[in-house]
Order: sequence, then C-alpha cells, then structure tokens
Amino acid sequence: MGLSVMILGLVLFIGVHTLTTQRSLRARLIASTGEGGYKIGYSLVSAVGLALIVWGFAKYRATGWIDVWYPPAAMKHLVAALMLPAVILVVASYIRGRIYTTLKHPMLTGVKLWAAAHLLANGDLGSIILFGSFLGWAVFDRISLKHRTDPGGPPIPVGGMSNDLIAAAVGFVAYLALAFAFHPVVIGAPVVGG
Repeated sequence: MGLSVMILGLVLFIGVHTLTTQRSLRARLIASTGEGGYKIGYSLVSAVGLALIVWGFAKYRATGWIDVWYPPAAMKHLVAALMLPAVILVVASYIRGRIYTTLKHPMLTGVKLWAAAHLLANGDLGSIILFGSFLGWAVFDRISLKHRTDPGGPPIPVGGMSNDLIAAAVGFVAYLALAFAFHPVVIGAPVVGG
C-alpha cells in the first residue's frame, strides 16, 4: 500500500514539475486558467504529491520494506558528507552569486547530488524508486533547460561572492536542521547509524 501511494505522489509531484518543461502546454494552461489559477493548481498538485510521497514512503518503511541490494555501511557517511553541498546548492539557487552564475541551475545540481547520494546508500526498492525518480527528473529538466529560450525561473538578482557566503551559511544551518530534526523525525531514520 505504502509503495503505491508513494508512486502516485511521485507521478503527481514530478508530473506537475515536468509540465513546466512543456512550454506550449504550460502557456495554454495559463491562458485558460490565468496566471493565478495556474500557480494555485500547480501548488496544490505539488503539495498533494509531496504529502503522498512522504506518507507513502513512511508507510512503506514501516510495513512493506523490500531489500534489493545491501550497500556498504560507509555509504551512509558518504551521503552525510554529500548532503552539505547539495543543500548549499539548493539555497544558492535563491541567494544567487557566483555559484549560480557558474552552475546556471544549482537547484537541479543539488537535487541530482541528493538523489545520487541516497541511491548509493539505500538498497531497498522504495528508495530506488524514490531517489531514482528524482534523479531522472533532474537530469531530464536540466537537458530541457538547454533547449528552452527562456530561463525557466523567476528573475532573482544575482550578487557576488557575499551571496555565496550567505548561501553557504544558510545552507549549513538548513543541513543541520535536515540532518538532526527532519530526517530522524519525518523519515524515521537517523542520518548515520540507522
């Protein structure tokens, strides 16, 4: 049950995020529902999808775990180390500086790093589906951005090195919150050793 709920959530969440890559379809939806209607619908579908992913994955972990392979225990430490730059990259997509101008799409790079790292450390079917789906989406979206004529994101001012330092500091605090509050409470597993 949990796995199917998680998959439904992935279809909704990644599906609506993939919609943004289909520029003509997106434009038709905005024309028919208005900018506000589109954003409300997009946000609602994303929120429902995310809730189903979290609930379904938690249910799967509690009742339907399926091992596919057994990664070495050291991979958990690798994930903990890779998550810091992944979180900083996501933050740098909003607090734009040289990281942003160098990578162009640091959020997608952060998502790819997060997903790939978790694939290395988790050998169960649910994790492979979850993190593999996000990795596949991030790769697809990055490729689609190379073929778009518009930037695909909101116009946020780009600063210099000071923005990178702020992004690193905010990312570090967010990393600590994710590692020591979110992950053990919401996911139900400690970052290392669980």
